[in-house]
Amino acid sequence: MYHFGCSKNLVDTEMCIGIFKKENFEIVNNPKDAEIIIINTCGFIESAKEEAINCILEMAEYKKTGNCKYLVAMGCLVQRYKKDLEKALPEVDMFLSIDEYDDFWEKISKMIKRETKSKNTLDYLDRVISTGSATAYLKIAEGCSNRCTYCAIPYIRGPFVSRKMEDILEEANKLAKSGIKELIVIAQDTTKYGIDIYGEPRLAELLEKLCKIEGFKWIRFLYAYPESITDELIQTVKNNDKICNYFDIPLQHFSDKVLKRMNRKSDSKSIERVIEKIRKEIPDVILRTTMIVGFPGETEEDFFELYEFVNSAKFEKLGVFKYSKEDGTPAAKIKEQVHYKTKQSRLDKIMTLENKISKIKLEEKIGNEYEAIVDGFSDDNKYICARSYMDIPNEDGTIFIKNNGKIKSGDFIKCKIISVRDYDLIAEIIN
Repeated sequence: MYHFGCSKNLVDTEMCIGIFKKENFEIVNNPKDAEIIIINTCGFIESAKEEAINCILEMAEYKKTGNCKYLVAMGCLVQRYKKDLEKALPEVDMFLSIDEYDDFWEKISKMIKRETKSKNTLDYLDRVISTGSATAYLKIAEGCSNRCTYCAIPYIRGPFVSRKMEDILEEANKLAKSGIKELIVIAQDTTKYGIDIYGEPRLAELLEKLCKIEGFKWIRFLYAYPESITDELIQTVKNNDKICNYFDIPLQHFSDKVLKRMNRKSDSKSIERVIEKIRKEIPDVILRTTMIVGFPGETEEDFFELYEFVNSAKFEKLGVFKYSKEDGTPAAKIKEQVHYKTKQSRLDKIMTLENKISKIKLEEKIGNEYEAIVDGFSDDNKYICARSYMDIPNEDGTIFIKNNGKIKSGDFIKCKIISVRDYDLIAEIIN
């Protein structure tokens, strides 16, 4: 099974694997050995679509050279373009849209001509965790209702729907009992959790309850939209040792004109206020954000405002995307589209600036001691690959430590930072 896209999509992949495990299928790592190959696609931006389609075409070759009898594509790309994909990719035996997930096993068993009385559906409690022995994601909501003008997620995944708190806590307890030490709470907008079913945001309350579960050492949450970061949430992070001092706040821009065209709910003043408040209350906090350059109508003046803000805010972590024109979104209809060369130039300028900021921030960590979780080892097995509270998996940097042969994946270790390499840190183990 191949997975593309976000961690929320990864949870769906894990639930699918769980169904096959229940039905006594063997999960294999080499596609040559697989009789069924499933690709869970992403349809968010152009590069993600291309990556998924390339994988489908690559896997289709195993119907000729391997054991593959059935090739299945599912996920966000299929939800958006199912009819087009069916015409363009006859190599695929079945396309499963997100709307069909309730009938997942019924459709699979029919395809492989296997009689079944089971009506397995994707179940959070039957997930097979694919992120190692110590780290797992906990999805607390589906969809999004923010309706940013550039984003296709509401059209793919539907409106924001929170899971019941008792169901989330049941799953969290099961994860803790299975040995999970790092819990990463996820949704498209975690800070809106509970509004749709409880009439008010309940993320802070949920985090407090998760902190009471024995077994978890670290708890994180992604993503926190600036307009929904409450004083209560900041204090919850500040006052609970289990919650990592880490906020991922997708800001997307700083120019009020651009933010308005994006249909964002915050403006430059409110963004500055919330960042100032978080840094004041939690001095060692790590702030991560994402920005979009080249949004339709973005002028040189708008870009300069963004550049100056990045220079002054000095985010520890920052990613930049070039605006991607997505079918069916309001922004795609705006006439003042920005030339791709201008987008690339603006992205390069922001990232050059952020590289300098990041290097200064990381060099300040030299000599500091941190607790870190071991994710694995370098390919040559010479180095331990670990993360402190300052880094999330697959997005941020890594701490490299010489392997002494005594450490296992999932262990927590104490280390001292001795040098910096690009976005990564080099450390030594403290006995």
